[in-house]
Amino acid sequence: MGRNSLKGQVKISGAKNSALAIMAGTLLCDDDCRLNNMPCLSDINTMGLVLASLGVKIKKMTSSWEFNSRNLKAEKAPYDLVSQLRASFFVIGPILTRLGVAQVPLPGGCAIGSRPVELHVRGLQAMGANVTIEHGVVNASVKGSSGRLKGANIFLDYPSVGATETIMMAATLADGVTVIENAAKEPEIVDLANFCNSMGAKISGAGTDSIVIKGVERLHSTDYEIIPDRIEAGTFLVAGAITHSEILVTSVNHDHLIPVIAKLSEIGCKVIQEDKNILRTIPGELRASDIETLPHPGFPTDMQAQFMALLTISEGNSLVTETVFENRLRHVAELKRMGANIKVKGNSAHVVGVPMLSGAPVMATDLRASAALVLAGLAADGKTIVQGLQHLDRGYQDLEQKLQGLGAKIQRLQDYQP
Repeated sequence: MGRNSLKGQVKISGAKNSALAIMAGTLLCDDDCRLNNMPCLSDINTMGLVLASLGVKIKKMTSSWEFNSRNLKAEKAPYDLVSQLRASFFVIGPILTRLGVAQVPLPGGCAIGSRPVELHVRGLQAMGANVTIEHGVVNASVKGSSGRLKGANIFLDYPSVGATETIMMAATLADGVTVIENAAKEPEIVDLANFCNSMGAKISGAGTDSIVIKGVERLHSTDYEIIPDRIEAGTFLVAGAITHSEILVTSVNHDHLIPVIAKLSEIGCKVIQEDKNILRTIPGELRASDIETLPHPGFPTDMQAQFMALLTISEGNSLVTETVFENRLRHVAELKRMGANIKVKGNSAHVVGVPMLSGAPVMATDLRASAALVLAGLAADGKTIVQGLQHLDRGYQDLEQKLQGLGAKIQRLQDYQP
């Protein structure tokens, strides 16, 4: 049931996108690695199954996982797992640089647009790998008797997060120096670099558009904590704004949220830093704003759907332009079912604010769309039923419990039949 004020505080979990890449990074080391602040998500569990299929021994505790990849195999990861999770393709770099050969099926994940692996492949080829794609499987091997990749200067046509991570991991054990130009600058890139450096890698420049990796012979064990999830934090900040509520969002990194906080302030909801890791939402009158998604440090594509939900009840005309993924406006049809006034042309959505949304049955089309529909339901008059929660569970740990803790009238229905 919507139109219910929220109050209290909510703790943000570890970052999904950091954890997935760093899990792949544990393959670089044949000693024990321990990761802390791990989120409990279906994507994380799927990645664990992918690693286990490659011979990795995994021990799970509540929010800490231990990995040992001493018996890492170059065998092909099962397609039924890889097809569920795009991030599983990240294993190709660590496996290739450690074993000299790798076989990884082409990946799956959210249906939000074409995210080709060609930038990953070109980067590995620049480092001396033979790469072929046959029958849906990427086969890579290292030329020469040494079995080691060679350092290279690599320019990315687009600052792809995945390609930057794949090349960076592959370069940690390569022979020589690798420079990635036009690298992605997301906080998750910095987290992966810090993790690799904690194992003895020599990576500098992460968070800038030029990353330098000096290859080393081997890496050692580490005990590492994953950063907080900036997208989950941003989603809860929007929850405060869309319900006109004052809430505390804890265990966050303010610097990772600067574009989100700036846009919320423009729309009419102030966000105050209460403490080093605590943010408070101060509600206000909501007004229209234009949003264009861009690679970091621009406005994150992973927050576009949630902000569109907010703009549906913000006074005036807003324009939301999606430049990162071409199929990421499919939540528009579902928001319109709730009474939103939105018109789509190409990769842009023109949003005219309405006084109120109305509860309705809606279907989530991808991970962030599912969060947007939950947020819209919090603000809508009456009951909203969101179906397709398998998308939500990929990226939000205990979302309904956390919202219940803030006073939201929300519950998960088992075996719901429309």
